[in-house]
Amino acid sequence: MREPTTEVPGAEITGADASAWGCSAGGEILAGAETILLVEDEAFVRDVTCEVLRSAGYQVLAARNAADAVRMYEARSGEVELLLSDVVLPGETGPAMALRLRREHPELKVLFVTGYAEHMGWLEGKQEEFLAKPFSTEALLRKVRQVLDRRGLPTGEFAEKLVSTPRAHSSG
Repeated sequence: MREPTTEVPGAEITGADASAWGCSAGGEILAGAETILLVEDEAFVRDVTCEVLRSAGYQVLAARNAADAVRMYEARSGEVELLLSDVVLPGETGPAMALRLRREHPELKVLFVTGYAEHMGWLEGKQEEFLAKPFSTEALLRKVRQVLDRRGLPTGEFAEKLVSTPRAHSSG
């Protein structure tokens, strides 16, 4: 029998005990201790995502927009290993913010989340990492772990393309 789930605008939360979020059904380790800067303008999605990540052992800094995220990153840049950002944010977009941060810190790993199909289409053939909304806790933790474990520097191709593309939506 499939475990009950609750869908929310940006995540699908299973009824699983929080202590089990660190492993997939196949025993794959999804937990970590790295510091993640989460940028999400929807408060409920931000809170749920923080809870999932923290329950898996990650340290999470949460920001509601790009301006707050940049201030947090600059204050703790040596600690942040992953920028987990929505694509569409009020003010500066997630990709524009990521591109700006990477100019000073090219080692920063980035994972974008989006609920807009047109953003996913721009990702075809690119090296950027993304996760489509809604996502499950396991999908989130698996993708975060994959990005953190990836070797080499990110390319920033998606961020550069989105920076030059007009925004069509106010949140996302």
